[in-house]
Amino acid sequence: MITHWTTSLTRLTNEALLVRVHDLARRERRATVGLIAHLAELDERRLYLDEGCSSLFTYCTEVLHFSEHAAYNRIECARAARRFPLVLDRLAEGSVHLTAVRLLSPHLTPANHAGLLDRARHLGKRGVEELIAAIRPLPDAATMVRRLSARRPASNSPVAAIPVPAATLPSHQSDDPTPLKVRLPEADLTAAKSNLAAVIAPLRPGHFRVQFTADPSMHHDLMTAHELLRHQIPDGDAAAVLKMALKLLVGELRRKKFATTDRPRRSAPSDPNSRHIPAAVRREVARRDGDRCAFHGRDGRRCSARGPLEFHHLEPFAVGGRATVDNISLRCRAHNSHEAVRCFGRFQLVPERVVFSANPELCSGEG
Repeated sequence: MITHWTTSLTRLTNEALLVRVHDLARRERRATVGLIAHLAELDERRLYLDEGCSSLFTYCTEVLHFSEHAAYNRIECARAARRFPLVLDRLAEGSVHLTAVRLLSPHLTPANHAGLLDRARHLGKRGVEELIAAIRPLPDAATMVRRLSARRPASNSPVAAIPVPAATLPSHQSDDPTPLKVRLPEADLTAAKSNLAAVIAPLRPGHFRVQFTADPSMHHDLMTAHELLRHQIPDGDAAAVLKMALKLLVGELRRKKFATTDRPRRSAPSDPNSRHIPAAVRREVARRDGDRCAFHGRDGRRCSARGPLEFHHLEPFAVGGRATVDNISLRCRAHNSHEAVRCFGRFQLVPERVVFSANPELCSGEG
């Protein structure tokens, strides 16, 4: 059967393949909605007990063989749909996904569920988290810099460092004392145990909790910046220090990538035989394209990628394209390579020569 699918798919045209994928996605949504509706009824009747399972979660993972994450998402959606049948309609039409419903479920009420589901239309996970932060704002996270223990605390004794004011943070020159330990609320236990590499979570509109692990070098630099900025940031707020550092870093990166400056100098005339893109052209292209890939698909949808960005010749340099504002556009690396293949075809390196099939019809305009 698998061989049959593989063989038949290679015969499809690009247009037919896209149509088939969209059709299969619709079918999958309808099948998933049907499953969720049935799980809701199975949960209501507690039929999993007769199947030798103590919970619906056990039934989904051990009998239906879903992963823990897939089971959790579907169970939460089933229970939300039992309270609010509109959830099934939104899932069937594809305006919300399972993760969105799972995140919104604790916040849905008879009065707000229709409005929240509408506001979550076509939002990704991060967008839904920001929507929840807007309706259930949380206080700012306390500033905390602490040494991580080499061993995890015992599972029956969840502990973490007491948050301390940033102004009392020790200098990098002194030994960092062992942080005091206190019991954590259950909601914070996961983050305290896992030592996540990086977490960015919305607290309320415009405010985010950022958590990461710093190596000794970064900790040294943070403490040094904290000391050098005491005259500007008397309370030593680590968030303020990092904000200032990131502004300087972003400014330097934009200067190197896009030649951004407050005092642009007059550029010398560019050599038409050179690939070099003048600073003035890079500045204007970045401003016009909004620091984002400017590739548009056949349906007019613009690529949302903001990195890694490259400068793309609309009329290729190889066929005489100049480095002008009208002929240069931003592309993410994937679309820049894609347009090169459209124009020149795929090439193959052969000893002492390069073999490729050109596609001159596409080497103009948007090629």
